[in-house]
Amino acid sequence: MFKKFLRKIKNNRNLAKLNDENFSFLFDDDSSGEYVVFDTETTGLNPKVDEILSIGAVKIKNNKILTSRTFEVYVKNLKEISTKSIEIHGIRPCDLKNAKNSNDAIVDFLYFIGSRTLVGYYLEFDVAMINKYTKNMLGITLPNRMIEVSEIYYDKKICAIPQGNIDLRFDTILKNCDVPNMGVHNAVNDAIMTAMIFLKLIKER
Repeated sequence: MFKKFLRKIKNNRNLAKLNDENFSFLFDDDSSGEYVVFDTETTGLNPKVDEILSIGAVKIKNNKILTSRTFEVYVKNLKEISTKSIEIHGIRPCDLKNAKNSNDAIVDFLYFIGSRTLVGYYLEFDVAMINKYTKNMLGITLPNRMIEVSEIYYDKKICAIPQGNIDLRFDTILKNCDVPNMGVHNAVNDAIMTAMIFLKLIKER
C-alpha cells in the first residue's frame, strides 16, 4: 500500500514535467489487461553515452504471448558501433540504412506500450536507455509499472536454497525454466523469450 502511495507521488511529480500533453496517456490507469515485455540493443552498456540501435517488444494478455502484435524498430545513431557490440547483437551500420531517427522510434514505442505494465530482464538498463530519450523529448521518465523477471526468479530460487548462490544469467534462467533458446540474439527474440520466462514463473507462484 505504501509503495503504491509513493509511486503515485513520484508519477505526479513526473507528470508535472511533461511538456507535451499528447503523451499524457502514459499516465492513465491501464485497463487493457496486457503486459509489454521489451528489450533494447545498444552501442554499449552506459546509458549516459551509449545509444539505442533497436527496440523489440511483445504484448501478453490472458497469459498468452501475442506474437502477432510484436514491435520492432531500428534506430539511427551517431555513435560508432564497436566490433565487440556487433558480435553481441549482430547489428552493423549497413543494417541501419533504413532505420528511423531516435525521436520517431521512441514515439512509436510509447504508443505501443501506452500505460501498460512493462516486463523485462535487467529492465533497469533498458528503461534507463529509453528514459535518456524521453527526458530530452518530453521532460519525463517512463511512468509505467515495471516487473523484473530476474527478481521473480531469484525469490523463487532463494526459497528453495536459502543460503545458495543464485545464477541470474539469462541462459541459466532459460534453461531452469525449460524455455527454448531461440538462438538469434535480437531485441524481439529476447523479448519473446523473456515473456516465456515471465509466464512460466508467474504460473509456478
